[in-house]
Amino acid sequence: MEKQKKTINFKYNLKVYFSILKKYKGIFLLILIFAALMESRVVIDRYLFKIIIDKGTDYNNGILTLRSFKSLLVIIAIIYIFIIIFNAVIRWFNLYFVNKLEGNLIYDLKRKYFDHIISLDHGFHVSHKTGSLISRLSRGGGATERLTDSIVFNLCPLIFESIIAVSSILFFDHVSALIIFVTTIVFISYSFFIQRFSESTNLEANYAEDIEKGNTADIFTNIDSIQYFGKEETIKKKFESLVSNTRQKVVKNWNIFNWLDSGQSLILGLGIFTLVFFSISKFLAGGITLGTLAFIYTIFLSLIGNMYSFVGGLRGFYRSMADYQDLFEYGKIEKQIKDLPTAKKLVIKNGDVEFKKVDFNYGKRKIFEDFNLIIPRNKKVAFVGHSGSGKTTLIKLLYRMYDINDGEIKVDGIDIRDVKQESLRSEMSIVPQECILFDDTIYNNVAFSSPKASKEEVMEAIKFAQLDKIIKSFPNKEQTIVGERGVKLSGGEKQRVSIARAILANKKILVLDEATSSLDSQTEHEIQSDLEKLMKGRTSIIIAHRLSTIMKADIIVVMKNGKIVQKGTHNQLIKEPGEYRHLWNLQKGGYIKS
Repeated sequence: MEKQKKTINFKYNLKVYFSILKKYKGIFLLILIFAALMESRVVIDRYLFKIIIDKGTDYNNGILTLRSFKSLLVIIAIIYIFIIIFNAVIRWFNLYFVNKLEGNLIYDLKRKYFDHIISLDHGFHVSHKTGSLISRLSRGGGATERLTDSIVFNLCPLIFESIIAVSSILFFDHVSALIIFVTTIVFISYSFFIQRFSESTNLEANYAEDIEKGNTADIFTNIDSIQYFGKEETIKKKFESLVSNTRQKVVKNWNIFNWLDSGQSLILGLGIFTLVFFSISKFLAGGITLGTLAFIYTIFLSLIGNMYSFVGGLRGFYRSMADYQDLFEYGKIEKQIKDLPTAKKLVIKNGDVEFKKVDFNYGKRKIFEDFNLIIPRNKKVAFVGHSGSGKTTLIKLLYRMYDINDGEIKVDGIDIRDVKQESLRSEMSIVPQECILFDDTIYNNVAFSSPKASKEEVMEAIKFAQLDKIIKSFPNKEQTIVGERGVKLSGGEKQRVSIARAILANKKILVLDEATSSLDSQTEHEIQSDLEKLMKGRTSIIIAHRLSTIMKADIIVVMKNGKIVQKGTHNQLIKEPGEYRHLWNLQKGGYIKS
């Protein structure tokens, strides 16, 4: 894990934050004005208190009459009540606009990175844990709120009050103003130093938390396997190890702040002692009044409160930067498979597919070299071969999950690199081996392939897949929630949902990726007839291990090590010696032994 240690890229992280913030610069400026007004109120309060003490001293010494003193107190009371009302109104509007600003910032940031991550290539998503992605996206939203709060409620008040306080005290006593200024600068500098020192431990804690959440999501996703194999205790120990590592990293980060608290107490203690010594000396020498002395102390005490608030904000700032770090790293990842600037939307009318002189390497491993194949429109073309022969990779290349190194893949005579990826994929339909469903209703899962479809069209697709016979026994019929990944449905039920979804999509090209290999014979037989109806009038690309399911295919393509070794109908291939007959004999109508 140590090799994963990184530093925080403050410049880049702040650049991203402010790029989102600038959209709301008007609201942000208004918030800063409100903050300045609220901090000026603190100084006015203290100044009114100074006047009361000084004039009270004059009254006590007989310099000021009782009537004059009372009149002064009434005026101060009116001013103070006005300030209280004004401050309450300003605070309300300040919080209103802060809430509005933070809500918009969090929304924009989450949309920005969700949209970016969801559009990244297939290779990115197969190499990153879902739990970690969710963790970092969620932390990014929290970091945005925390960082904005730090700026609005911690940093800006200290800056505004420091300027106002030092300026006002400077008018009465230069030395006191200098002491307060130096104490504030030393306090802030020390706090920055400790926070910067905690940078690496903060990132380590975040990384440990990501590992924990990523593995936790993986554990709950595979809960069936854990229970089937009776490995609950093993998993409990694994989780214990994960949370123990997180605890160690988090506590290590927390312990650094022991130094922060102790150092701040020392700096403030020395600052107060120095201020008291010099200000009282000047008071005793008659250089300042008792009211001025009280004004200096109360202003400094108020400033101390803002300094501690600033440190809390500084800690929030560094934590936000650390939380942003991993999320914003995703923003630097560029999509490798890009649409050309001239790419147009594809509409498949015929369904002709051609692989022409295709070369493809997966990393350093060569999968296809000078691969050629024509899939005619409205034909059922099946791919067979041992695992690793390249069947599924061909589908991924057709969907442009990966880009080929050389050659062309054409649909209706158009190179798929010349069209928009999303339009290419949306113009084909697939029934996968394992139908992964959303934790939503059966109806919505079917309608996912065509969100604008009418209810009649969705129900017709459900009926076509014979799903209506199953759901009629469900209490909520098509509004039944299927559970995460469709766990509340059986394999056959999920496949029927998948078939209904493909029917509703109504595309010219249909891909069946081992759509029945995991089903029992009875369910497979029932679904196979549904698939036969579904394939009519479409270009159908079938990947199968069970050869009995593809006997009616118009063309069977036999693959081995990324090459076509045989091609023909079932009756043709079964009569000639070769790989297909060998596979048929191995499974005798059943599965290919991988």
